Amino acid sequence: MKLNSIKHIFVGLLLSFVVVSCNNDDDMMMDDDMMVGPDFSGTFAQVDHMGRPGINTVLGADGDAKDAHNISIPANQGAAFQMAYQERLEALHDAYAIALGLTAEDVDYEPNILSGILGFDVTAEILTSVLASDVLEVAPDAQTVYFDGSVPVGFTGRKLQDDVIDISLILLFGGRDGARFNGEGGLPQLVTDGVGLTADNITTTFPYIGSPE
Repeated sequence: MKLNSIKHIFVGLLLSFVVVSCNNDDDMMMDDDMMVGPDFSGTFAQVDHMGRPGINTVLGADGDAKDAHNISIPANQGAAFQMAYQERLEALHDAYAIALGLTAEDVDYEPNILSGILGFDVTAEILTSVLASDVLEVAPDAQTVYFDGSVPVGFTGRKLQDDVIDISLILLFGGRDGARFNGEGGLPQLVTDGVGLTADNITTTFPYIGSPE
């Protein structure tokens, strides 16, 4: 009798251990005493892209255009959005010209800082052709960098240290030296969002970013 009680207790503890172990596994579950994987059945909808934060926000003409870009697949984005992005980029420069009492030609888009690195003018058409497709390229033999101005490569990924918003603003509005609209000489400040990076808030363990400051 005593032996049977001990056996029942042992079996109960063993089953408890198995159930607890299964509950700690986010990818597996028990179904009729069998281990099964997660259920991916159903209808899923794409709602956003995050390869290049801020680009669609700045260059999307309105809410409908932004939503359309977010739900499209990258393979279709270039043909569908490049021209609209280019028109929007040029229109933003025209708006600043009018606000400053200048002509559009005085404050038109200027080939950006990439031009000197690549050896050819990065026109509004070329830049928006790249930015319209919200993907980050892979360069197995090059460093992972959004863009740091020192090498003729960019958009090969993002590090936590990359200030992607400032980089994007510089490429859009910074002109050849990256400082065209820097808030000086009566021009607006367009090459930074004014939010600095706090390197001391980056950690070496997941999720790699410390608590909000």
